[in-house]
Amino acid sequence: MKKLLSVSLIGLTVAAASTAQARDYDHVRIGVDVPYVPMEYRTAEGDLTGFDIDLGNAMCEQIGVTCEWIEQEWDGIIPGLLSRNYDAVMSSMTINDERRQQVLFSDPYITMPSAWFAASDLDIDEANEETLEGLTIGVQRGTLQDNYVTDKYSSVANISRYSTADDMVLDMDAQRLDIVFLDFPIGQSTLVENDNGDYTIVGEQITEPKEYFGDGFGIAFRQRDEALAEKFNEALATLKEDGTYDEIYARYFGEK
Repeated sequence: MKKLLSVSLIGLTVAAASTAQARDYDHVRIGVDVPYVPMEYRTAEGDLTGFDIDLGNAMCEQIGVTCEWIEQEWDGIIPGLLSRNYDAVMSSMTINDERRQQVLFSDPYITMPSAWFAASDLDIDEANEETLEGLTIGVQRGTLQDNYVTDKYSSVANISRYSTADDMVLDMDAQRLDIVFLDFPIGQSTLVENDNGDYTIVGEQITEPKEYFGDGFGIAFRQRDEALAEKFNEALATLKEDGTYDEIYARYFGEK
């Protein structure tokens, strides 16, 4: 009798756990660092928008869950996920081996190069140890660009780290920075397209080495949430097949 009762209790516990996990899928909280135009930002009316936001909402609709976006500064975004402040992170996060040790990633949903941006009158054609020597470089704290610049150029240049790309733009405008290293679409939209020719791209777009620039942007989940990650992977595949992904992509980056 005791054995049968134990088995029954175990069965009830497993069923309850499964039910609790299924309930979690009714409402998914997604961590995001704002602003990061054109990926995630607020409109003049205060509405949250951007490529990540629109694609994330489309995936949630495809899965059949309600999404809630939770704003979190970048340097605390993975700790916030691990502390269960939200269920996933969709915030232009590059998939790399270092982060894989902490989180479970979805399939890549977009691949973005990085690039150098500087004032148009800065007389350099490419960024290297010689041309960057003595300059002040701006990066967003805790990003792959921060890691790359720190490892390669901290011995020859001054590095200033910022919480947001907008803060970097302010210091570029105030001439407290000589050059910044950003995801290409971020620098393109916040500097090149929003000025009067004062800023330009320096050199080629950068995607290598993989140890820094990873395998594209992915949605991050807690390691044990494989089922939730798979639901998002399936939704992403469906949106790519039915054309929804291309529509959202064109909204922010133009036709492929």
